[in-house]
Amino acid sequence: MITWRSGVVVGLGSRWSSAQQLTVQLPDDGVEVAALAYIDLVGDPAVGDRVLLNTNAVDRRLGTGGVALVVALPDRLPPVPAAGDGHIMKARYTPLQTMVLGVDEQESPHHELLRDADDLGGVPVITADLHSAVPAVVAGLRESRPQLDVAYVMTDGGALPAAFSRAISGLRDAGWLSGVVTVGQAFGGDLEAVNVHTGLLAARHVLGADVVVVAQGPGNLGTGTRWGFSGTSAGEALNAAYTLGGRPIASLRVSEGDARERHHGISHHSRTAYTRVALVPADLPVPVIGDDFGAKVSRQADDLVRESDGRLRRIDVPVQGLREALDSSPVAMRTMGRGMDDDAASFLAAAAAGRYAASLLT
Repeated sequence: MITWRSGVVVGLGSRWSSAQQLTVQLPDDGVEVAALAYIDLVGDPAVGDRVLLNTNAVDRRLGTGGVALVVALPDRLPPVPAAGDGHIMKARYTPLQTMVLGVDEQESPHHELLRDADDLGGVPVITADLHSAVPAVVAGLRESRPQLDVAYVMTDGGALPAAFSRAISGLRDAGWLSGVVTVGQAFGGDLEAVNVHTGLLAARHVLGADVVVVAQGPGNLGTGTRWGFSGTSAGEALNAAYTLGGRPIASLRVSEGDARERHHGISHHSRTAYTRVALVPADLPVPVIGDDFGAKVSRQADDLVRESDGRLRRIDVPVQGLREALDSSPVAMRTMGRGMDDDAASFLAAAAAGRYAASLLT
């Protein structure tokens, strides 16, 4: 079910990538709501424009993504685009399905390069459950190897438009990411790919990535059950990386600030994704934190290795100096509404995976 409402743009906010923040007044009751328009899809809104909104996220008071979304500018539709190459439809069979050129389609200039490609050549592939881990992983990578070309493969478990992520836009603008590949139903990256496998190959062979980070977009979905969460894609990405001859690295989801026991220490999401979904050998960087909480994480990591029947290879990674690397990031560290002062372990664990991957390339 979709809640449709019309309103009038009364203010323009921040703009990044192809996303524009708006303030929209609803004429029925005069209430003003925060909204977001994807310019590539609906056109470029201006103050005074009438807009059609999807207000589901506002009505349900969601956290990540809790804004109204502009569906159309009915009085000022964008021009009909010229016919172009590409026939891959993203957000398929929804009212906002959009046509893109896939990186390996026949019309793509990269088709010949990717037609028979099936080997990553040992490139490290770091997987993460949450989108918020990506800036921390990249900070850990750049601590000792700032010259690395890092590509981000965005899966479709969370937000579908890459433009929704201000963090990714900030990392791109700062030169911390060489490119973004959107896979599955996700769209809006520098390259579009059919699935994680083609996304990884494009990251390596087209973008020339030294390291690839794979994670869903913002807006992880979880139901409080063992299997009901979108981060299972992290385990699937490890399988793809191994199959294609990459070096799979499982970044742990860790929290010292989450009040839910199932996410305190190493999240049960990491346990399910890396011991039940992933069925291939992978490196498991474990942050050495050194206090009672760190001891808990260490015990839980041993449990993961045991439950994986030895497929996971534990690598202890010291975290000294990583706080400074995280503080140097061009984007703020935030996860589930918490920052560095609330949940430093979350970001240190992700940065430790980056530090370890960088050490493989020295």
